[in-house]
Amino acid sequence: MKTCSARMASLLMACSLTIPLTACSIFADDSPARQSHPALTGFVGEVVADEPQAALVARDVLAQGGNAADAAAALGLALSVTLPSRASLGAGGACLAWRPGDAQGQAFVFLPRAGQTPAQSDRPAAVPMLARGLYLMQLRYGHVDFADLVVPARNLATDGVPVGGLLASDLAAVQTPLLADEKTRAIFANSNGTVLGANDLMVQPRLAGALERLRIAGVGDLYNGSLAQSFTLASQAAGAGLTPADMRSSLPVAEQPLTLRSGGLDISFLPPPADGGLGTAAAYSAMDDHGHSGVRAEAVVSGWRARQTGKGAAMTAADAQALLQGGSLPSGSALPPLPASTSFVVTDRTGETVSCGLTMNNLFGTGRVAGSTGIVLAASPVRRPLPLLTAAIAHQGTSQFRAAATASGQNVAADTAAIALRAAIAGQRPTVTDGVGRANFVSCPAGLPGDSGKCFGWTDPRGSGLAVSSSHTK
Repeated sequence: MKTCSARMASLLMACSLTIPLTACSIFADDSPARQSHPALTGFVGEVVADEPQAALVARDVLAQGGNAADAAAALGLALSVTLPSRASLGAGGACLAWRPGDAQGQAFVFLPRAGQTPAQSDRPAAVPMLARGLYLMQLRYGHVDFADLVVPARNLATDGVPVGGLLASDLAAVQTPLLADEKTRAIFANSNGTVLGANDLMVQPRLAGALERLRIAGVGDLYNGSLAQSFTLASQAAGAGLTPADMRSSLPVAEQPLTLRSGGLDISFLPPPADGGLGTAAAYSAMDDHGHSGVRAEAVVSGWRARQTGKGAAMTAADAQALLQGGSLPSGSALPPLPASTSFVVTDRTGETVSCGLTMNNLFGTGRVAGSTGIVLAASPVRRPLPLLTAAIAHQGTSQFRAAATASGQNVAADTAAIALRAAIAGQRPTVTDGVGRANFVSCPAGLPGDSGKCFGWTDPRGSGLAVSSSHTK
């Protein structure tokens, strides 16, 4: 595996040329990724996401020889184009990754972070963490050049995408403030001045330019280079208050997941500060044979956050693991309304799996765009509650993948993910209940690698997502 510095150097050199694209592949015909990873045949994996067009991008990456981490990175970048209400380049999130040979996998936490927010900032924005977070995850678990994974998102922004059901719903919910701003109106309004609706074409040439810059110069350019300069100046003009120091100093982290042993399986969960994982683990561990839990995940997360506020030093993931193992779970009241999010799961033919939650800390973040970059600015956590992001991956020992689940839905996301995880492990479709929770899962009850024909993906039928079981023939 390349070191981070060597990988970045190779990206800067290899991506200095414009590479022509074929009509049927995300990889260039002459790229190293295409040469070393020809199109696969047979079962290549499962993809489940809230947004269908981004899910299809991940499916294509798997079909062309990318693994789960490669496909998940491409999916996350595609969401910055197809679902900017919840996942722009200005967003943040957290991902959980596992592959055969791992004892517990690894969590990558890149939650939206507050900047210095100068006094003149009327809408403080979060530091954009999505690109750095996906890059770190793919660096550790992927095997193609990250630059190749930017191409599908860039093409979607250039050519335009039909507005999907979830984005159309989000646009309708906040259309008045969006249309009040000239730069957001240029992206999200029709020629007659009304907000875009389902199936209307959304073209984002400025965002395409920013993505092309990431492809050519590497992710670091958004944080230390010319793209960073353009972004910070534009964000300040938009009242976001971000500075070059904010961009340079905000880094994703790789953490050990929370773990639970149950029913002969090892289950990994996102760790705090992505504290929805703790809630999901607590609710899952307390479930009876009928799938009813005596523990409410939302209450556990609320209690955890209250303890964080009450302590002089922040509690760590190790503290959360100790509470989970000791059974002395925190409990609190209902959480306040939390930011909207989106989630997805990708599994490849080997069983490598990535499960992620992403958020803008508010629908469309601050509701403003960073000028010529076309990047929708996420809202700073200074003025918003923390998002609740959750993900879990179950495996049998270090060899066989069994299930992965995640969910969005603000306050109830962690509870919804626990229900979905139990169903996924059992190889069943869950009983959908009322509420705003929307789950995604992949289930391989016979194990993977192994009988791939018995794997399936499931997306909540109350949403607008897509589950793609990927088989590819030449």
